[in-house]
Amino acid sequence: MEVQALTKYVRVSPKKLREITRVIQGRPANEALELLRFIPRKTARLVRKTLVSAVANAENNHRLSSANLVVKRALTEQGSVIKRFRPASRGSAHPIHKSTSHIRIILSDNAAAAAAE
Repeated sequence: MEVQALTKYVRVSPKKLREITRVIQGRPANEALELLRFIPRKTARLVRKTLVSAVANAENNHRLSSANLVVKRALTEQGSVIKRFRPASRGSAHPIHKSTSHIRIILSDNAAAAAAE
């Protein structure tokens, strides 16, 4: 069975988030949580928060044990872009694009993975 959690409109660029989500993909959920605790980046905190939410969804909504969960996919999707302008010399303006991201974490239990093989 697959369980997912989604965090939308995170004020971090997708490129920075992808570096962290690639690290946890394919790992057991408990191991991924421990790994994220020791990565000293804002993005690691945000991904960890989403992973905790996905584990809670699995335990409360689907009655799955957290010991059997594996991070099947950790996706970073492009969110909307906030557009601002910065004053520049000689009366001109330079655009500033503040990008946002969506974090989607899909967990799978080991029993379903073993049955599929």
